[in-house]
Amino acid sequence: MIQQCDGIYQLVVKLLYGSGLRLSEELRLRVKDVDFAQQQIVVRDGKGSKSRVTMLPSSVAAELRDHLVGVQRQHQRDLSRGFGAVNLPFALERKYPHANQEWIWQYVFPSSSIAKDPRSGLMCRHHLHESGVQKAVKQAARAVKLTKRIGCHTFRHSFATHLLESGYDIGTIQELLGHKDVKTTMIYTHVWNRGGRGVRSPLDG
Repeated sequence: MIQQCDGIYQLVVKLLYGSGLRLSEELRLRVKDVDFAQQQIVVRDGKGSKSRVTMLPSSVAAELRDHLVGVQRQHQRDLSRGFGAVNLPFALERKYPHANQEWIWQYVFPSSSIAKDPRSGLMCRHHLHESGVQKAVKQAARAVKLTKRIGCHTFRHSFATHLLESGYDIGTIQELLGHKDVKTTMIYTHVWNRGGRGVRSPLDG
């Protein structure tokens, strides 16, 4: 699936699976939320207005760093043209009137075009639209001839399932996913109960 995605969408999907992010969380990431030194990603205001820390996969760090070099060049060009602003969360725009042009506040996955922000009226570069990623995932699913329904959230499910299969404890996975209740995370324990409640068939013996 990942190999069938092209360009920026492949990087987005790698992080969906490698970090267990929701699509909306990933597309809202700012430059300051990616910590290469600690190999972690800070998810701010996730579901339920909660923040959490998840891992930055080492296998994608160099690719993401190169991507951000290009994003920074684009941001510098935007500034030279009189643009370069981005919408800020909460009341930060009033508290820090020039912060919306700072590099650390730019989106990790910015849109390819500049558009008018309906809230502030500023010409801004928003983040990638979810529909573009969703379309890329559907095309990839068709390319590998999958017979099951798949969407962007499937990669987050796979992240949790594969961590359980690797022996990580349910509490750690709960923290990485940002689940308020461990019962939500427990749905992934189905990997321990394959067919017939995990009982091995005598025929297979």
